[in-house]
Amino acid sequence: METKNILIKDTVILNPKSEGNNDVESFKGDLLIENDKISEIARKDEESISEKGIDKIIDGKNRILMPGLVNTHTHLSMNLFRGLADDMALDEWLNDNIWPAEAGLNGEYCYNGALLAIIEMIKSGTTTFNDMYFYMENVAEASIESGIRGCLSYGMIDFGDEEKRENEFKENISLIKNYNNSANGRIKTLFGPHSTFTASKELLERVRKEANKYKVGIHIHMNETKKEIDDVIEATGKRPFEYLNELDFLGKDVIAAHGVWLSKEEIEIIKEKDVKISHNPCSNMKLSSGIAPIQDLLTKGICVGLGTDSVASNNNLDLFEEMKFASLLQKVDTLNPEALTSKQAIQMATINGAKALNLQEEIGSIEIGKKADIILIDKSSVNLNPMSNLVSSNLVYAANGSNVDTTICDGQILMENRKLTTLDENLIIEKAAKSIKDLKEIARS
Repeated sequence: METKNILIKDTVILNPKSEGNNDVESFKGDLLIENDKISEIARKDEESISEKGIDKIIDGKNRILMPGLVNTHTHLSMNLFRGLADDMALDEWLNDNIWPAEAGLNGEYCYNGALLAIIEMIKSGTTTFNDMYFYMENVAEASIESGIRGCLSYGMIDFGDEEKRENEFKENISLIKNYNNSANGRIKTLFGPHSTFTASKELLERVRKEANKYKVGIHIHMNETKKEIDDVIEATGKRPFEYLNELDFLGKDVIAAHGVWLSKEEIEIIKEKDVKISHNPCSNMKLSSGIAPIQDLLTKGICVGLGTDSVASNNNLDLFEEMKFASLLQKVDTLNPEALTSKQAIQMATINGAKALNLQEEIGSIEIGKKADIILIDKSSVNLNPMSNLVSSNLVYAANGSNVDTTICDGQILMENRKLTTLDENLIIEKAAKSIKDLKEIARS
């Protein structure tokens, strides 16, 4: 295959892996992409990268180049349910509104909803997402078509029903066999037991065995609400993480979404087992679920990434908003303005997210040899001026997804100058609107 080169010139390059200072490392320079990888980085005070033999040159002036953002917890197809059930607690939101609406879902609707969500992510700088839902092979096809990077799991719920349990494993294993490492490795798969209160002991124990067998990770909701904790204690006599630890379920390949209501003992279990946490501050606030002890987790060296959850409980997929709210929420909760700094927020949305998905060797930072998952931020935007002395400060406290100018994933330009290159935005919005209309009619009938 003929090599395809993209040169990004004269830009501010940000690397979130920097250690020991208040800001992430940033410097002016050039960056060269060869096919799907970063092949050369040159600081401005060094010799510039030659333009000879380059297929495309992107002018990086007035731009900040940074890793594509990593959304560690989504339900993409629920973009069809944006605004369906607002201003209510999780239990009412889920049982009385979301699950009845989901009864009408099919593969086509989930495909359309996933594409709608992928457009939103591309336009706000997300290049990798971790998704759990239904009709996941349709979501996989949407991801492949768009060019984005996705980690996919089927949401497994059995409520103790053996027949349903077997079907859940059939669905998730089919997803793994058909799509794991597909699309030049852009698509990864995991097992997706929904939670400790919707999945039986038998399902959870088998998930651990099957994950070991297929060498894939596990994505699960954990400790999201006080009611969940009470229900699990009543059913098992233990708190959720204690219960899973007793089942030998936990390990470094487990990513647990939420982690709002954690005891000191559970935090120690998370640390010991190297479980990764996906923090979803906007969803947790909107559903009044509570405030996760993220500063405590970070202080203990626990890996915490950022997630949006679904737009049905957020109501968008903008990880720039998520970074800001994550930081501000910890400051107001701890009454400490130094809690969860802008640098830490950037790391949560990039390299920590990559580590949470076991992709840190491929993505999450700007390094030679890593995948070319890159976004460019327009720093001439009015909301980014004047620029702070700390690049991370501007990106976390002032920026939003609309400041993303260009999105590149796996070396392919998915958006340039705010224009999508792989997807027809108007057509996808039209198809999603029809799917939403159909689902509402089904729910009423």
